[in-house]
Amino acid sequence: MLVAAAVCPCPPLLVPEVAAGAAPELDAARVACTDAIGVLAASRPDRLVVVGPAGQSGRGPHLQGARGSFRGFGVDLDVRLGSVDGSGAPEGATVDGASDETAERELPASLAVAGWLLGCTEWSAAPLEGLGVGEPLAAERCIQVGGEIAARVDRVALLVMGDASACRTLKAPGYLDERAAGFDAEVGRALGAADVAALKGLDAELAYELKAAGRAPWQVLAGAADGAALSGELLYEDAPYGVGYLVAAWS
Repeated sequence: MLVAAAVCPCPPLLVPEVAAGAAPELDAARVACTDAIGVLAASRPDRLVVVGPAGQSGRGPHLQGARGSFRGFGVDLDVRLGSVDGSGAPEGATVDGASDETAERELPASLAVAGWLLGCTEWSAAPLEGLGVGEPLAAERCIQVGGEIAARVDRVALLVMGDASACRTLKAPGYLDERAAGFDAEVGRALGAADVAALKGLDAELAYELKAAGRAPWQVLAGAADGAALSGELLYEDAPYGVGYLVAAWS
């Protein structure tokens, strides 16, 4: 069953090398992410599952120690999803359109950011694995996958990567959409309250229109948390580049 969860944004700019020493406005987000991962470690899980949005090539399971890279962002930096020591073999969780093949593949950007965060905190609390989730994945399937993850071991924790809307300002990647602030506020409220029903009910079409890449991972979290009776705390909420970034911890 799910014993804890951390929700973090996944912009590569969280990684200082990618930001080239800039992006001090994300310092508070980095600290909040570290605090949220600390909640995961304190829960003493048997396994950590890291879930993040992924394109076609990155969907499905990723082994502990899988390699990610920020070379596509102009930085000669590689990371791994946890230590290569120990058993991190995924145990049966796949998503629609994903292969069961568990040979090492390059991590999608969201899981590479997660790997960097886990490296910063020197994660050693439990074996881990990654799961790349297609952004168009239907809510019902996301919830089902989350339930399957929670049922696999006695004590499972989730690190859930994903951004809110990308339409908060005129200079945002998705330009300004007046619906974005309200959508992000509701997601922030739901994450802060560990409101499983609200996350399950997120409008997938609206999330797509607002370029909210975290929608599917958040609904995987909702499926995993169903019946777990966890409490939540919103640790960070801002949109420094017109993209909503949220950090929350559930325990």
